Amino acid sequence: MLLWKRGPFAFSALALCILAANLALNLLPAAGIAVAQMLLPLLECGLLYASLAADRGDRPRIRHLLAVAGASPGALAAVVIAGSLVFGAEALVALQVGGIDMLSPAANASVSATALIVTYAAGMLVSLPVTFVPFAALFDGAPLREAFAQSFAAFGRNPAPLVVYGALSFVLLLLGLLTNGLGLLLALPWSAAASYAAWKDIFDLR
Repeated sequence: MLLWKRGPFAFSALALCILAANLALNLLPAAGIAVAQMLLPLLECGLLYASLAADRGDRPRIRHLLAVAGASPGALAAVVIAGSLVFGAEALVALQVGGIDMLSPAANASVSATALIVTYAAGMLVSLPVTFVPFAALFDGAPLREAFAQSFAAFGRNPAPLVVYGALSFVLLLLGLLTNGLGLLLALPWSAAASYAAWKDIFDLR
């Protein structure tokens, strides 16, 4: 919350850009979904760069949305792979639980609330072990394999608090969805800033 307070409007503007990109890409055919899974995890890193800037005494800015463009190909690959693992888990659970084809949103005439909750809960659980992959790859310059190894090790040392973090993030996500997405303008920055704070704490960074 301390990080978010240093630029609440900029954080919300970044979240709005990410949500708008997600909506636009999901309106496209199957190719749009594939592009979204590569582009959206990278755009979401804008919130991490904004958190880093706030922590260094600077202000979060819209330009942080494109800061990831300066990262190495290996770092970009690590972020995309981590995001794809989460999406893959959600797609599999959605298909098994509710018969939902997440690769073709237009084909899903009706989606039950239960199926959505179970799907997003599964995605949240899968995301926890890879939470710190973007930080290791983008901020520490760790190679792809090392970025995943560091993130898995960090989760292995702190499973209970990270599960609590995941549960709280999940509640924020549901509140965001219940408010027709408006709540996500706060939920996304809060979750990103919290993960940044957790990364500094767990890896003992000053």
